[in-house]
Amino acid sequence: MKTSEIMTSDPACCKEDQSLQDAARLMVDNDCGQIPVVDDDGGLVGVITDRDVCCRAVAEGMSAETRVGDVMTRSVVSVTPDTSLEDCLASMEKNQVRRVPVIDDDGKCCGMVSQADVARTGSDANTADLVQEVSQSREDGKSSGCC
Repeated sequence: MKTSEIMTSDPACCKEDQSLQDAARLMVDNDCGQIPVVDDDGGLVGVITDRDVCCRAVAEGMSAETRVGDVMTRSVVSVTPDTSLEDCLASMEKNQVRRVPVIDDDGKCCGMVSQADVARTGSDANTADLVQEVSQSREDGKSSGCC
């Protein structure tokens, strides 16, 4: 099975100069916890997560008008539509991420794969393994989140 078979296509995206309030509204409107951040050409430059908003912005006293680019996650793990489901899951597990953007050959965001996508379409064993691996403490002792 390929990533393209389980991904959510055409995810809502935002730009670095948009406000955190705009990004949070996109999360609410699209019932998701991560929004890809793209450049003017649609190229993936990062992601903004609900944890970024909470831990990097709200907890630090930043306003809702703070730019997405000021708190977004820039080092992004991504896959392509042709990535096998096994390789996608391995990447998510290795990097302890619950969601991964899917980029096309031009580096443009064309989809997202989340734990929920895996749960809806994968085997129970795949889902259990992913949740367990993503939720474990990292070997380097650092938190897998920002807090």
